[in-house]
Amino acid sequence: MERPRAKLESFVPELVYFEPDALSYPKGKRIHEWAVKQGLPVRMTTSHNRITDLPGESELEKYRIAKRTLVVGLRKTLKFDTSKPSAEYAIPIATGCMAHCHYCYLQTTLGAKPYVRVYVNTDEIMDAARGYIAERAPQVTRFEAACTSDPVGLEPISGSLAELIEFMADQELGRLRFVTKFHHVDSLLGLRHNGHTRIRFSVNARYVIKNFEPATSSFEQRIEAAGKVARAGYPIGFLVAPIIWHDGWEEGYAELLDNLAKALPSGLPDLTFELIQHRFTKTAKNTIEKRYPKTKLEMDIEKRKYKWGRWGQGKYVYPDEQADALRMFISERIFDRFPQATIDYFT
Repeated sequence: MERPRAKLESFVPELVYFEPDALSYPKGKRIHEWAVKQGLPVRMTTSHNRITDLPGESELEKYRIAKRTLVVGLRKTLKFDTSKPSAEYAIPIATGCMAHCHYCYLQTTLGAKPYVRVYVNTDEIMDAARGYIAERAPQVTRFEAACTSDPVGLEPISGSLAELIEFMADQELGRLRFVTKFHHVDSLLGLRHNGHTRIRFSVNARYVIKNFEPATSSFEQRIEAAGKVARAGYPIGFLVAPIIWHDGWEEGYAELLDNLAKALPSGLPDLTFELIQHRFTKTAKNTIEKRYPKTKLEMDIEKRKYKWGRWGQGKYVYPDEQADALRMFISERIFDRFPQATIDYFT
């Protein structure tokens, strides 16, 4: 019998860096006081983009320590990146993640900077968001808060999502979205959100969570958190990603959707699903195999189809027959259990 996965507690870093200017902001002061009270080693840095003295004897050891390192600074670039298809723009409140998901695209996009960064100048970030909303009026503008991080995992430390949710509640033409693998949502449940924030949970079969998503909340914790968020009146969604072909995948994804159906209030309006099959690049494959040398993640190029991207770069995805089987099986069971749901895309 498989042992149940231990419940995940809130993230507490092993090392904390501060930019000097961060301490002039109330949030920076609060996080500093919290770090000192926790007895954490505190260091200063001239820039959150340049941490050069992380401990560790090997590259792998430095990487693992970096994932347990928090850097508190200012977001100086207030030009937002686009975030298709999820939203019009990414709203930058954090960068990096404490989780160890083997397949994560941050493995390559963050490169040599895998440490976790939070930004304390959220008022300036929200002012910039106002400008983007005004530019696109009278269209609604959506902001994705989880492009480069998992902000729910950091919320007990930062409180940034609570600020954004209440800010966006007052924006007639603004909407907030984020996705998470963490269950730390209790501080968000009583907030005034006005239905302007969609909280999505990244969910998967037990096999995937157990083998490829270390340091994330468990299958049960995520589903319980989703039920809480739905009952708090938030628009809710699920990102089933990455969908991984494995022995027993039909049973695994059926169990996932059965458990979601039991946990959620019936007849939820505006319920969305996003389905993403597992994919990887050659660069990602090389990085993943260095950082997780014992991974069971299947990345056999000979078994995959090469799919060209928009910018002349491609990724390895499942062959059409496997991809179609995954899409049809999961889609049918979504509509069986949630007839009112929408599947935004399968990719």
